[in-house]
Amino acid sequence: MTFSWIASYWSLLLAGAAQTVLLLVISVVFGFVLAIGLAFAQVSGGPLTQYLARGYCTFFRGTPLLIQLWLFYYGVGSLLPMIPGLRQSLFWPILREGFFFAAVSFTLNYAAYEAEVLRGALLAVPKGELEAGRSFGMRPFTLVRRIWLPRAIRIALPTIGGEIVMQLKATPLAFTVTVMDLYAVASKVRQDTLLVYEPLIVVTVFYLILTAIIARAFRLLETQMPSRR
Repeated sequence: MTFSWIASYWSLLLAGAAQTVLLLVISVVFGFVLAIGLAFAQVSGGPLTQYLARGYCTFFRGTPLLIQLWLFYYGVGSLLPMIPGLRQSLFWPILREGFFFAAVSFTLNYAAYEAEVLRGALLAVPKGELEAGRSFGMRPFTLVRRIWLPRAIRIALPTIGGEIVMQLKATPLAFTVTVMDLYAVASKVRQDTLLVYEPLIVVTVFYLILTAIIARAFRLLETQMPSRR
């Protein structure tokens, strides 16, 4: 095995790693915010809201992420140029890139899975704590912000960490819509040098390191966040 090629491709490898991390961060951050709304819609929303939220989660959890990604990129992506004036707008340089469609599809998919995790966690919060908050005169939003949501996140924290790792391992799918993530760079190295295993080993080590960092961060969070019993 030889790894001398890294000297020629290190800049591409760094750029690919940055694309991978950026895609992960965008999808997790925005997906988690969306998941909170979906979870509360299922737990405390009206019949129509619950139905729509459950339908959303069922669709995105019940279909492969790759198909969702292609539907957005080849389906929605082919319709965007037909919108009058969009090509001349400031948003076109972003909307024409595969990274945009990958970020959107990854975010929507992650939100569906995380919403189910948070839904279970919200239902697992002891009702006595919520009743105690109401007895102190807390408004619904204050109760959610100070008691219900923080307790639910604490309960779901190990699962959230696992979902983020799963999301990380899904990022190579972005390669299929022209995103130059780390796996795409490895594929380019393989095509240029005819080396098969060495580029994949580099990608594997990167993912292992990032997974270890995520796992360590969530272990620290578990020890730092208070746990009421």
